[in-house]
Amino acid sequence: MRIILYTGKGGVGKTSISAATALHCADRGLRTIVLSTDPAHSLGDSFDLPLGNDPVAIAPNLWGQEIDLLHQMDRHWGKVQDYISAIFAWRGMDELVAEETSVLPGMEELASLMQINWLADSGQYDVIIVDCAPTGATLQLLAFPELARWYLDKIFPWERRMIKAVAPVIKRMTDMPLPSEEFFDSAEDLIVQLEKINKLLTNPQLTSVRLVLNPEKMVVKEAQRAYTYLNLYGYATDAVVCNRMLPNAVTDAYFTAWKEAQARYHNLVQESFEPLPIFDVPLFDQEVVGLEMLRRMAASVFGDNVDPTRIFYVGNPQAVTLEGGVYKLTLPLPFVERSQIKLTRSLADELIIHIGNWKRNLSLPRALANLAVSGAKYEEDRLVVSFNGKVK
Repeated sequence: MRIILYTGKGGVGKTSISAATALHCADRGLRTIVLSTDPAHSLGDSFDLPLGNDPVAIAPNLWGQEIDLLHQMDRHWGKVQDYISAIFAWRGMDELVAEETSVLPGMEELASLMQINWLADSGQYDVIIVDCAPTGATLQLLAFPELARWYLDKIFPWERRMIKAVAPVIKRMTDMPLPSEEFFDSAEDLIVQLEKINKLLTNPQLTSVRLVLNPEKMVVKEAQRAYTYLNLYGYATDAVVCNRMLPNAVTDAYFTAWKEAQARYHNLVQESFEPLPIFDVPLFDQEVVGLEMLRRMAASVFGDNVDPTRIFYVGNPQAVTLEGGVYKLTLPLPFVERSQIKLTRSLADELIIHIGNWKRNLSLPRALANLAVSGAKYEEDRLVVSFNGKVK
């Protein structure tokens, strides 16, 4: 089984690339499903047919799905949502409004992750193609398993024990709804699911992220930032798709400046992302909608002989080495200035890495768990953290 996630800045054409890749996989005889995690779904528009919350047959070996948040929440985390709704209703909120409001920030990411996990577990598909939301939302999606798991591992057990201890007193003092055992069981099940999802999506032999961009300065810069954060969270990027390149056949003087700009920024793409393979896709003479045009796009990306499920690039993963009695943890973090990185060593077995607005609580391997950080440096595109001596 293969899972391929396409992401990029809004409007670069990632939905068309996702749909074309999925159709190409299906035409090669692979049972393929393509799903959209973007709240503003356009996947159905790309195929020129309606899609819904359940898989819809599109072509032989091909199914499509547009995730509905409320439906997925009810399927995967209904007890938790019921309790949150009850709390809002107890505070005087209209019941219908309370139900809508109980969908808290991060729930979109959770629903999408649950569906990807469910599709993988079903065994019904050889390939899962994910048309992700624009870059920022995708990073929230991919960061969610680790962040939520950290909360549920570190904080949730204490809350459960505390509720059990004080529940008799609270019930005598107020009629406020208290979380039920079903609530806690649902949350515990979520911890298990998040662990599975994290392992599934960070396994480079199963899952690849592909960046879709246009040869434009702002788009390339956002793709560079996305690549940094994907590396931070341990997701494997195996290709870049440079979409809407003006073909050489276009010789009208009106497009001369545009072609020169595209050539300049295409060079920047190559310099920035090599050794990742870069697939160039032309700007077509008509809108990429429907199976015929999607096949044209797939042919321009992969040709006739390239397997779209191939792992096109395997990067250097996180590594721990022992050099002269000093342990060194090495992480790939391209496109980052040294001044942007902030490290914090927690008292637990964690290293907290801050880059801009993003933070990762990195669980350290056993060899480093009780060691203090003795230094850090940025070498080329890799962060090297040294550990020596016991944590005080």
